[in-house]
Amino acid sequence: MTSPKTSVTPKADIALLLEGTYPFIRGGVSSWVHQIITGLPEYTFALIFLGGDRAHYGKQQYVLPDNVTHLECHYLMDTEAAGKPRPRRGNKAAFEAQKCLHEQFKSEESVPPDILHKVFADLGQKRGISRDDFLYSEESWEMIDENYRKYCTEPSFVDYFWSVRIMHAPLFQLAEVARKMPAVRMLHSISTGYAGLLGAIASEQRGIPFALSEHGIYTKERKIDLSQAQWIHDPTDQVSGTLNEQLGYIRRLWIRFFEALGRLAYQQADPIVSLYLGNQQRQFQDGAPPDRTCIIPNGIEPTRFDAARKARPEGIPKVLGLVGRVVPIKDIKTFIRAMRSVSDSIPDVEGWIVGPEDEDETYVRECKELVDSLGLNQRVKFLGFQNVNDILPQLGLMVLTSISEALPLVILEAHAAGLPCLATDVGACRELLEGASDEDRALGASGAVVPIADPEATAREAVRLLSNPEQWQQAQKAGLERVQKFYTLESMFGAYRSIYDRGLNG
Repeated sequence: MTSPKTSVTPKADIALLLEGTYPFIRGGVSSWVHQIITGLPEYTFALIFLGGDRAHYGKQQYVLPDNVTHLECHYLMDTEAAGKPRPRRGNKAAFEAQKCLHEQFKSEESVPPDILHKVFADLGQKRGISRDDFLYSEESWEMIDENYRKYCTEPSFVDYFWSVRIMHAPLFQLAEVARKMPAVRMLHSISTGYAGLLGAIASEQRGIPFALSEHGIYTKERKIDLSQAQWIHDPTDQVSGTLNEQLGYIRRLWIRFFEALGRLAYQQADPIVSLYLGNQQRQFQDGAPPDRTCIIPNGIEPTRFDAARKARPEGIPKVLGLVGRVVPIKDIKTFIRAMRSVSDSIPDVEGWIVGPEDEDETYVRECKELVDSLGLNQRVKFLGFQNVNDILPQLGLMVLTSISEALPLVILEAHAAGLPCLATDVGACRELLEGASDEDRALGASGAVVPIADPEATAREAVRLLSNPEQWQQAQKAGLERVQKFYTLESMFGAYRSIYDRGLNG
């Protein structure tokens, strides 16, 4: 049911589908994308960037390599309708296909190819379901009304109606992006979500290969965001409501929506790449076909950090470093609170927070206010974005207090520079610090793993490592050997070269 491959001269070999990352946001995923592009110069790349509100994105943070032949940007919150609404009946057959799709989502089974083809072909088309049909047609109203009466439990119809409209409006923009995307030979999305859906639509319509890589599990991260989102108002049962009962229908609806997007991406993509075993198992749970999944760890070039390693002083610097964006998911506040306890044991200790501060101004302000309230102004420093090679030799310990990570490059970089690490038990952090296989674990621990949001445990392990030169040196040696043996760029590039060659020549 797929369309024949295009005969138009390709604009690039591979379209990278990027949601909220490269080239406008710095961070681990963006660094990885830049590595892939520069490390595989034999391929040309078209970049399709998807953002939310364009006001949230500043200037471009990366100089695009020469093998990037195209960049286009789309902002999914730019969905205001133009013109005056007019009555319309709507395409009954197209809306019936949409109903079938929603029923498949509820059953958590794969969507039959014929339904998927029709839904993707109809989306945004006058002969299918145009954006105006979705917003103003009788068929759309009847479908929303039917679902509200059948499934909705507690919010008002007005809340439900506007939630459905806001939720689905970006899909029409994605359909337009898929149709107008330049000719390429292969698609590669770096997440599920909207980028993954774009890959699924374009792959199905154009009949070209679609690879999917997940650094973190997008669906899981959206669940975390949505569970805390202040813009969703849950009903409160003043008599007997529990916390679970107060997780309202609208919030659950948003979560199910992103789960459905993930399953659509998994259904179309081959291969589906994760960074480590834990994430691969999560992909299985979320609907990824096991026979199409594989694990490709991130890698670095260890020799790039030789100078940083050689620049290390004789003793152990009494400096804890957190390298990352100042955003809630990095849980900077736990690092700050841990510094309060560490400074009680090591009076001359310092904590450096090294990373961009332009993503969440409110959170940055709260972190700085916390530093002030704990009397740590002389101990905790916000250094902003820095060259990590200049920072690493000055640190005695790398610290990650994140509540969610995938396989953080900053740990690999720290190890290559001769720096032990302390990290929360998220993502691949335990594998990076304790080993992923028997051979790997035999190298020994290269730091310490602590629970999420536990400043006291973080402080205790930090003091232990900084105060014990023998343990610190053992961790330093294990980390360097682990990176050199299991996490090199050469092995990562080789794996993606195989994926691209198979997609382009298969």
